[in-house]
Amino acid sequence: MRPMLTSRDFLLGSFSSNCSSGMTVTKVEERWKNSWENNLKLAQLFDAAGIDFMLPIARWIGYGGETNFHGGVLETMTWAAGLLASTKNLSVFATLHTVANHPVVAAKQMATIDHISGGRAGLNIVAGWNRPEYEALGLQLPDDHETRYGYAQEWFDIVQKLWATDGSFDWNGDYFTLKGIAGDPRPVSGRPPIINAAGSPQGRAFAVRNADFLFTPAIDLGRSRDEVAALKGQAEAVGRQVEVLTFSHVCCRPSEKEAREFHDWYASEQADWEAVDNLVNLQFANAQSFPHDLLALIRDRMAAGHGGFPLIGTPAQVAEGILSLHAAGFRGTTLSFLDYVEEFPYFRDEVLPILEEKGIRTPKGAAAVAAE
Repeated sequence: MRPMLTSRDFLLGSFSSNCSSGMTVTKVEERWKNSWENNLKLAQLFDAAGIDFMLPIARWIGYGGETNFHGGVLETMTWAAGLLASTKNLSVFATLHTVANHPVVAAKQMATIDHISGGRAGLNIVAGWNRPEYEALGLQLPDDHETRYGYAQEWFDIVQKLWATDGSFDWNGDYFTLKGIAGDPRPVSGRPPIINAAGSPQGRAFAVRNADFLFTPAIDLGRSRDEVAALKGQAEAVGRQVEVLTFSHVCCRPSEKEAREFHDWYASEQADWEAVDNLVNLQFANAQSFPHDLLALIRDRMAAGHGGFPLIGTPAQVAEGILSLHAAGFRGTTLSFLDYVEEFPYFRDEVLPILEEKGIRTPKGAAAVAAE
């Protein structure tokens, strides 16, 4: 069974640990080092604690500034394969740009890492938005979302048919002409869980048709409640059930004063504002992942956690923030930290027990297993 699809808990994962600086656009020396050793250590900490998943960002060039934010990136498919081979319960996603990865190759790669893990692999599909990355790869980003998502739909239709079909078949479509292709092996137990982040109407139509989880920011929770309900209704109208995930940035300390002072230091005083502005400007120009009427207002959040929901304060305050996401209808959230490995153990020891006490998580880490 797929743990991401069968768990009743409020799902928790990480985001962007494969990228330099993680989700924090800062110049401080303490920022995340995305080495393989650090990623492996984080995955094993998560596995022992019962955290549900890890989600990477696929990135090909950085955002400039003094730090060249996201200039260093571990490729996501090989990253996922290594982490899945080194863990027992954790789900790990690969993030693939449809235009940069042939669907026949991608289907085979996903089936392979699914077999490596015994059914814990997941796929995050990206239809594309970052024009400089397209240009770096010698590709052209279509100006219209209809073309981007038309291509992505055909790409995923091929992947799904390879995962579900015995024997070979031909394909004659608008974007692909294929002859005698086959998918062997297929994934372990049906298709892996699918994530898609989308903000445009075309993107959200794609997500509700194809994804298990739609990934979207939580900027204003009142707005999020309506958005989540509308997305679920849109999925039900086409006979599907889609859950909604968001992403958060954590700065947790014993006192609120300590947490806020530390957060202000790395995310404001020492932010790489040139890289932040490059990121914001690219979102305005090419993407609708963030509502454009709010994007300029959350420039500080872009520095702290790439626009993620702020979870800043004591363990009780951080837990209350996660509970508010649950109450807004989200199925789960990713977590980012200035330094994931350094800061996660405090979150594990102080925040997870509160979430378990409040009933949105069940104990399933190493301590719970030892107590049985």
